[in-house]
Parts: sequence; C-alpha cells; structure tokens
Amino acid sequence: MSLVKTSPIIAIATGNGNAGVGIVRISGGEDDVKALFQKMFPGKEIKPRYAELLPIRDTQGQILDTGIVLYFRAPFSYTGESVLELQVHGGRVLLNWIVQEVLVLGKEFGLRQALPGEFTERAFLNGKIDLVQAEAVADLIEANSRNAAKAASRSLTGEFSNKVNVLNEALINLRVEVEAILDFPEEEIDFLSEYQSQKKLEDIQNRLESVLDSARQGEIFRDGLRVALVGETNVGKSSLLNYLAGEEIAIVSDIAGTTRDKIQTDLIIFGVPFHFVDTAGIRETEDRIEQIGIERTKQEISKADVILEIRDIRERQNQNKDSMKTALEMIKGKDVPIITVLNKVDLISSPILNTKDVSRGTIIETSAVTGKGMQELKSELLKLAGFSENQSIYMARERHIHNLLNVKESLKRAASYLNSSSPQLELFAEELRGASDELGEITGKISSDDLLGKIFSGFCIGK
Repeated sequence: MSLVKTSPIIAIATGNGNAGVGIVRISGGEDDVKALFQKMFPGKEIKPRYAELLPIRDTQGQILDTGIVLYFRAPFSYTGESVLELQVHGGRVLLNWIVQEVLVLGKEFGLRQALPGEFTERAFLNGKIDLVQAEAVADLIEANSRNAAKAASRSLTGEFSNKVNVLNEALINLRVEVEAILDFPEEEIDFLSEYQSQKKLEDIQNRLESVLDSARQGEIFRDGLRVALVGETNVGKSSLLNYLAGEEIAIVSDIAGTTRDKIQTDLIIFGVPFHFVDTAGIRETEDRIEQIGIERTKQEISKADVILEIRDIRERQNQNKDSMKTALEMIKGKDVPIITVLNKVDLISSPILNTKDVSRGTIIETSAVTGKGMQELKSELLKLAGFSENQSIYMARERHIHNLLNVKESLKRAASYLNSSSPQLELFAEELRGASDELGEITGKISSDDLLGKIFSGFCIGK
C-alpha cells in the first residue's frame, strides 16, 4: 500500500473538558515523526508499539508533564501513517499547552494543527477504511443511545460496505459478460439465454431493494423521524408532548390559542430519535399572532414524516373539520402516515369510538393524565420507524439513499433496454456502468474532493 504524501499534523484526540487522561496525537510520514520524537526525547530509542513513561518538555526544556508515549509505525496505525501518541493528564490547559510547544518543535518538519476529521480522512485516503466506515466513526462518536452505537459499530466494521460491495460485484460480473458480447459480435451468442442475463438482473434488483430498505431504516435510526402534533385548540397536544417528554416543556392552559408558535423537542424512544413539533391549534381566529402560528403549523405538516392528529374524544363531531382538512391538504399525494389520537379518554365513562370521522391511518385512544394508550402510541411510532429489537440495523445517510435510488433507476432503464423487442446491449451496458459508479460513490471508490470535504468537515478536531 502506497501512502499519500502529507505534512505531519497534531491535535488533541480526547473530548472537551478536564479528565484523568488526555491524548495528543501526531500523524505523518515516518521520517518526520521519528525526527520529531528525537527532538522531544533526545537520546531515546523509538520503538513501535512500546509504551514508555517519559517527561514531556517545552521548548526551553522545562517539564510540563510526565506521560506514556506510544509509537505506531506506518502502515500499522489508525491513519495508515506513522503515529505518535502522548497520553498525559487530561487538563484542557495542559493539553493545549503541550500542543503549542510541540508545534514549535515540529515547525521545521511542517507540523501543523489538524483540520476537523483529518485523521479519519487520512485513514480513508490510505485505504485503512472506506468512506462508509469513515462516516460511521462520526456516527459512533455522536451516538445518543446504545442502539445507535450498535448501528454505527456495524457500519464501522464494514457490514453496510460489504452489502454494497457484493451488489457491485454482481453488477460488474454482468457487465463483463455483456461487454464480451459487444467486443466479439461475430460469435453470435444469444446473450439473453446463454448467460441468463434477465434472471441475473432481476436478482440484482431484488438485492438492491433489500439494501435500500435497510439503508432507509438506518437513515431513520440516525436522523430520526419528524413528528408533527396537529389538532384544534385545547385537544391536549401540549399535554401529550409533556407526557412523552417526561417533563413540562410546553405550557398547558384551558385558554384557547395558548400555543401560538411551534415547540420542538427531541426524544429517544428505544434508541430511535424522534423530533416532535407541538404546533399551534388550528382554528378560525382574528388574532394576527395566532394566525402566524397556524401558518407555521401548516408548514410543519408539509415537512413531517409522521402526523399525530390529536382530537378530544368527547368533541369529535363538533370539531372544525374544514380547518383540519385544509391542514391535511398539505400532505395530499405524499405517503405520510397519520396516527389519529383520540385524547382525554379519562374524561369519558365508556368507550365511544366511532371511526367514521377519522381521516386515515391508525387510531389510538389516549390520556395524557393517566398514561392510557401512551405505550401503544410509542409502539406505533417505532413501527413506523422500522424498528425491531431483533433486527441488525446499520447506519446510513441521505447521500447513501440518494446513490441507491440512482442505482435503482439505472437498473430499471437497463431492464427496458434488455427486454425490448431488439435488445440494445450498448445502452444496457452503459446503465450497468452508471449503476456501478453510483455504488462506488457510497464506499468512496469513486469520490470527488467536494464530497470528501463536506463529509470530513463535520468531524471534531482530533478524529
């Protein structure tokens, strides 16, 4: 493996704040790292993978701290370059001081402060990880639950990449066959029957659907679902949100129009993130401020992944259906699930469920006072998120979904060229090539500098 020639970099590799132990990491070419080691520790022999307790000195020779020094020789390191790690006490002032002193010592070797995500970017460029795994590093760091950490770990170990690579290999094999036919037309081989090309293409399409379904679930697992709480005034939207959050984050009042603007909160349910938006109650009003809130409600409806249509179970027949109809028109034609929540069931003596006036989707009776139906509501939200405790979910991002959808369209066009009355093999082969390139973009086998810059700029410095 040939390493990308780069200048050495340095950064604090541990998080913000004070801690018992802090790590300063240096990565660069072998000669530069060795030379820097000799300046920092004169007379000491540098040994790969050997931990040694040494004094860390400033440029004047004064001891700043004493810590463990580790050297990883290229390519046997996280970045694939030679790496020097200083494990010292984790005071933030001390760590920054050490970095500044080492920067002065390493100036002649071109040592500089690392950019956000630069260590991981070098690992990618040096073939230590692919692009999906690089993104999974950031996802693992930012994981807000055990389930999220598990999903990120699966991507980091290559589960998602392997599925993409297997799919791409099948595409390439089919492409090799058709290219051979195009190169040797005199052989007069019946491509369709001899190579079972149609069956192979269908198999690839089926595999793609499986990968796409898993990726969509992974994207939800990473980014969460946006849930809009919609309904008229005083149906209990704010109370419902407060119950789900386990704290009073929205003002609850008997006065109509109390919630005049959207209230947003992020909740984790069984490791799945949900972004709840409590919207202003929909009704006819002359209050200009409340009108603005209602307009914002309609905007939130248009952006929602799930809608909770909240109704007072006692007053369904008297509700302003025209207002709700206007709001729900915002999602007409969109595949947005609606959960109709018949709230305040604690205020009735017996069930009066009548589904005739319910718009569509699932119906759940709830009480934000007693908690009735709340577990059922959570379960329904998890089902819509595609969550299963027994399912192996890996992290995926919007760009992965975009690439996979492009592959799907390419294969659809390829099938049309193959199944026409006169198969157009040149166009068939071109669509296979385009699909293969899209898969290559997912793992980084084909990547632009702009894409890499966007991905790694979101990392923390030191990773």
